Formats: sequence, C-alpha cells, structure tokens
Amino acid sequence: MLVISGLLVIAVTYGLTRYGFGLYLPQFRADLGLSSGVAGGIAASSYLAYCVAAVVGLRLVDRGRARAALWGAGLSAAVGSLVVAAAWTTPVLAIGALVAGSGAGAASPALVAAVAGTVSPSTEPRSQAVVNSGTGAGVMFGGLVVLAWPAEWRWAWLGFAGSALLLTWWADRSASWSSPADEHDPPSSGVRPRRVAPALAAALLAGAGGAGVWTFGRDVMTGSGLSAQVTALLWCLFGGAALLGGLSGSLVRAAGLTVAWVVSVGVTAAGTVLLAWRPGTVVVAAAALALFGSGFVAVSGVLIAWGSRLAPEAGAQATALLFVALTIGQAAGAVLLGVLTDAAGTSAAFLTAAGLVSAAAAAAPHRGKFPAPESPVGARGLARQHSSGGDGRPACAAVASGGALPPARQRVRDDRGEAATARCAARASRDGAGCQTSASRGSHT
Repeated sequence: MLVISGLLVIAVTYGLTRYGFGLYLPQFRADLGLSSGVAGGIAASSYLAYCVAAVVGLRLVDRGRARAALWGAGLSAAVGSLVVAAAWTTPVLAIGALVAGSGAGAASPALVAAVAGTVSPSTEPRSQAVVNSGTGAGVMFGGLVVLAWPAEWRWAWLGFAGSALLLTWWADRSASWSSPADEHDPPSSGVRPRRVAPALAAALLAGAGGAGVWTFGRDVMTGSGLSAQVTALLWCLFGGAALLGGLSGSLVRAAGLTVAWVVSVGVTAAGTVLLAWRPGTVVVAAAALALFGSGFVAVSGVLIAWGSRLAPEAGAQATALLFVALTIGQAAGAVLLGVLTDAAGTSAAFLTAAGLVSAAAAAAPHRGKFPAPESPVGARGLARQHSSGGDGRPACAAVASGGALPPARQRVRDDRGEAATARCAARASRDGAGCQTSASRGSHT
C-alpha cells in the first residue's frame, strides 16, 4: 500500500501544489491582476523554497527522522494550499505558493527512505519508480480539475490541502519506519566541484529554459485564444507525456549518455519553440506540450545517470548537486522570462527559453570520458537515483539513499569481514603463511 499512497503524495506535492501555480496562472491573473514579471517572481520563490525544504528534509532523513520529513512535506503543502485558497491580494498569494511549493522538497527523501525500509530489496527499484511517476499523474489530475471547475480555483486549492493531509497520513500508516539509530548511514566521500562543473552549467541552463513552459505555458495558450477547457485538456496531455520521460534510463543504456542528453534537451527545446510559434493552435500546442513534457522529464533522468558517471564513488551526492542546480535554474528562468514577457512579448520569452535549453547541449558529456560505476556504493546509489527520476524530486531522493547499503546489512557485512579476518589470522599464526582476505585482495597499495 505504501507504493500507492507514496505515488499519491508525490502527485499532490509535485503535480498539484508545486506546479499548480502555473496551471492556475490564468485565473490568478484575472482575479488578482498579476503581471508576468510578478508571476515569474512568485514561481521563482517557490522553486527556491523547494531547495531549502530539500536540504531540511535530507538532514532529517540523515538523522533517522524520515517520518518527520514526510509530515513536514504534507503540512507545508496543506498550509500553503490553504493560504492560496484564501488569498485576496498578491502578497498573500505569493506566501501561499512559496509554502505550498516547498513541500515537494521534503517529500522526496522521506518517501525514498520509507520505500527502502518497507519493500523487499528485489522490488525496491520498481517501487521507487512507481512512486516517482506521481508527478505526471498529479499534473494530469490538475488538468482534469480545471476542466471540470475552471473558475473555482479557491475550492480546488482547498481540496489540495485536504488531500495533502489525508494522503500523508495514509503513507505514514503504510510505511515501516526505522529508529534513528538504525537509519544512520556512513558518511560519503563527497564530490569534487571541478569534476561536476560542466554538468552544473548544463543543469542550470536546462532549468532556466524549462521554466518557460512550466510557469507560463498554460497562460500563453489561454492568452492566445484557447478556451479554459481546451487548455485544461492539453495540460492533461502534458502530464501524460511527462510519464514517457521515465524511459530516459533505457535511452541512456541503448544510445549512451552523450546521445541521450542531446536528444533530451533537443526535444525539450523543440517543444518550447513550437509553443512560441503557434500557442493558439490546438494541434501545434498539443505537439509542443507532448514534446516538452517527455523531453524535460528525460533531461532530469539523464542528469541522474550523468551524476553517477561523474562520481561513481558518490553518485547520489553528485546527482543531488545537479538537481539543485536544475531547480536554481528554474527559479532564475522564471524571473528572467517573466520580465522578458512584459518587455518584449511571449514569443521572445519562449524563444529565449528554447535557446537556453539548446545551449545546455553544448555541455554534453564526451563519449568514453567517464567510467561506469562499479563500486557497491556507486551502484546502489545509481539504482536509488534511477528510481527517483522526474521534475526536481530525484535529487533529494538520491541523497536520501546516501548511495550506501542499509545500515542493518552494513553491520552484517562488517561482522562477517571481522570474522573472516580473525580466521585468517589464526591460520597464519598456525601455518606461518601470509594472510590475505577478500578485502585486501580488492585493495590497491
């Protein structure tokens, strides 16, 4: 049951309360008089709040308090949604969007820890992937809500608040929580900043360009003459296409990291250009959102693999760093593109966004440059990260896993190693032979 409840928590915290601001931007502009610049600033504050919540959530998980992180996520999403529902002025709306959008940051590490401690190791990767797919499901559901009640945004956000609390309670009840002493993971070796610098630049550019459609996509379609019902249906298509981005892992394995990155950013940029070209034409807008939805989620999935290739010994931490950069890029892009929309129009803003995403292709990893992760730490970190692949969530999920064995298994492995060393020493003292354990055979001197 945790897989289902966890998927729904991600659907609420990501698909609804985090990305719901862009979905309801036309209504906010009509009722509260928001300009594009102000809307971009609000979206940026929500992205930055997500980063802060992610750091807090990771620290809680590291201290064995994943359950507290889960409730922090649910409460943030609920309280923020209540503030949005009650907002009658722009500052109040901004506060609500900031708090509501932050919940997703803490939800990711909490749910990764919950799934890892609840399901069997053989089903964990698949379970993590299913939970992560909640983002696309939430986006689709949000579109259906707008389609059914296009003008009732206050009631919709009130429903988001209640759903966040109810689903958090269900996930809490479904999880098997460990004690703080059992959840503590051994420290990692860290990541060298110079090694990940090109990838950080690529993530920043992709995030900045992606902010265009995520923040202003539905607003530009509505402003170009499409009805609220049509744009809501298109948003459902957007969410469905985002689910296809989960195939990025297969693309990396089949075509390699370089090709997968170039294809992903290329598809994302193509969708952005199409929406800039004919946002008021249904067929073109549908193709644009399908391309962007699948492409941007694929970008995040390729970043997961890229981080693990950059630092096989600390793949989880490298991937987390890249996703923080992606989210910071989204924050900066929301502000920049909002100001540009007011100054030069939506076409110029969206073409700029496409240019930013395309520029990220220049930083594509070179073929054969990175070794494949081989160590147990890197391999397990990679498995955890692939299970958390979509729109900002994966980074936190990867760090939550720490790229290490579960503490209980780690202690068993340590005990067996000590026993083997003792037996080897006894034989050496008896036979006068050298002692070489499996650990020493695998080391370099």
